[in-house]
Amino acid sequence: MIGSNISKLRKRKGMTLTELAERAGVAKSYLSNLERNLHQNPSINVIEKIAMVLGVEVKFLIKTDKSGSGEQQLEDEWLELINEMKVSGIDKEQIEEYRTLIKFIKWQKENSGKNE
Repeated sequence: MIGSNISKLRKRKGMTLTELAERAGVAKSYLSNLERNLHQNPSINVIEKIAMVLGVEVKFLIKTDKSGSGEQQLEDEWLELINEMKVSGIDKEQIEEYRTLIKFIKWQKENSGKNE
C-alpha cells in the first residue's frame, strides 16, 4: 500500500521520519500513521509533497505489487538509480553519453566471443 511504499523508499534514501515530515510539510504523526497504514486514503496533495521530497513520481508511491514478483523490485531499483542521477546533477545529454557507452560495451561483449 501507499504507506509501505513511502516507508521503504524513505529508509532506502536514509531519511528519518522527522526529516521527511519536515521537508514535505506534513505532521510527523500523520506520516507515521500513513506508513503504518492507519491512514489509507491521504490526499493527492500530501502524496505529491512526499513524492517530491523522495524524488519520485506520485505513481511510484501509489503502486501496488500484488504479484509478489521481483519485477517490481527491479523497477524500483531502476527508478532509484535514475533519481540518484538527477540528484547528482547528471542531465539528459550526459545520460545519452552513458547510453552510448553501454551500447559499446554490449557490442564489445557480443564481438569478443566471435574473435576467439
